[in-house]
Amino acid sequence: MPLPLTPAQQKAVDALVRSGVLRAVRPDEKKARAFLSGAESALADVPNVTRTENRYNLAYKAAHDVGEAVLAGYGYKTTYGAGGHVKVGRFLAAIFDTPPPRDAAAHYDVMRLDRNANNYLGKPVTHAAADAAAEAAQTLYDAALARLDT
Repeated sequence: MPLPLTPAQQKAVDALVRSGVLRAVRPDEKKARAFLSGAESALADVPNVTRTENRYNLAYKAAHDVGEAVLAGYGYKTTYGAGGHVKVGRFLAAIFDTPPPRDAAAHYDVMRLDRNANNYLGKPVTHAAADAAAEAAQTLYDAALARLDT
């Protein structure tokens, strides 16, 4: 069972539900564990990947998996339609509202934008960006474990 949300966190999540970003569902611990396992696996491989773009993408996948794990653990899903990754980022920001995970949650959106610039505009990913992505993903993973493994 995850840690209870603070009143401020619950207010932020409720606003996401009211605005149509999220919908409430039954909490799914099995799904949360599966996504955390995926994030853990990706993070374990990040240091072994030699190409910067691939390290970045793997770190982004880990961060996104963390978001999906936390959504499932608390009983939420993103609504159908475009912008699913944006919605995950907004949920991460609502849940991780104190540093250091707050900063990592904010960096998730930077990662998403950089990944899109690479995927759709051919903009190269820098070593520094890949390192920052790996650090943010690890911070989110650690914070998710603390929230969900109670």
